[in-house]
Amino acid sequence: MDIDVRGPRFGAAVTTVLLAVALITTSAWLLAWQTLAFALGAAGGVGRSPYGWVFRKFVRPRIGPPSEFESPEPPRFAQAVGLVFTGVGLVGFTLGPAWLGLAATGAALGAAFLNAAFGYCLGCELYLMAQRVAVRAK
Repeated sequence: MDIDVRGPRFGAAVTTVLLAVALITTSAWLLAWQTLAFALGAAGGVGRSPYGWVFRKFVRPRIGPPSEFESPEPPRFAQAVGLVFTGVGLVGFTLGPAWLGLAATGAALGAAFLNAAFGYCLGCELYLMAQRVAVRAK
């Protein structure tokens, strides 16, 4: 079943703010929260992430029905990519080196910002590119 495209974009906006604060403060706790949010989104889909739940319960009823839908697999893959980057960032913030935490968190922030501001999902594009390669390989 396809999903409302505004949901992942809302999640990306919340993620952008949270990652920016985590990057500025080098807060391992904030980064741990975002890592958990990505893990839930990767495991159960973006609708099962905390931000997907907030969107579904509080935002979507106020903004009306969606006019555009997308397949849930690319955003779910993007959550897994975010999980990897924030996981690496969390290791950097807690165990060191600090530059690793800053670089990985900054990369995740950049990807989240692109999705929130422009609707361009890097993780989704990676998923679609891998799908095209797999089809050509057959």
